[in-house]
Amino acid sequence: MKRIITCIMVIALAIPTFAQFESNKSRSRYNHNDTERYYGIRLGLNIASISSDASEFDTDSRTGLAIGGVYGIQLSRNTPLWLEAGLMYSEKGGKTHIANDKVTYRLSYLQLPIVVKYSIDVDDDFFVQPFFGGYLALGLGGKVKNYGERESYDIFDNLNRFDGGLRLGCGVEYRMMYAEIGYDLGLANIAQDDFDAARTHCLFMNIGVNF
Repeated sequence: MKRIITCIMVIALAIPTFAQFESNKSRSRYNHNDTERYYGIRLGLNIASISSDASEFDTDSRTGLAIGGVYGIQLSRNTPLWLEAGLMYSEKGGKTHIANDKVTYRLSYLQLPIVVKYSIDVDDDFFVQPFFGGYLALGLGGKVKNYGERESYDIFDNLNRFDGGLRLGCGVEYRMMYAEIGYDLGLANIAQDDFDAARTHCLFMNIGVNF
């Protein structure tokens, strides 16, 4: 948690510096006569859990880090509709108790979110952007820690590495500054079991800058 808070504070302090590059310009990017694409960096907090028919994989939420970049392109010059794709390092998982012992699951993913955004122009510099789409994810690593038995092991010995699902939420942009809140609803069964399915859930909050 300290690592996550420190990273968020660093980027929050850096954002005003980036914003100075456009402090003397009017931002009407989402009008059809202006920029048709953008790049962005994102840093944020995940509040993730796993839901499962198996009690050992049915967890409460835990926090994790998300960091990466995005690329957006306007789908139509006559409407403020945008397609955004990203590449993120994303930490998910959960925590639970088994036989009164605390057990945590930490899942690290390389995640590809793809969403469609509709940009609502509140004024020349401020935009509200609801979005909907999905994501694909590949497990990079993960650990199960059983604090009662004082042991840990690779979680992907028991779970599939592939994940995917739906993503929805809303972002706001002011000049170069950007913030969003959303939800990833896992649809893929990450359990190596056809009967006791397990799926990820994640509330995320990101901040960043767009160029």
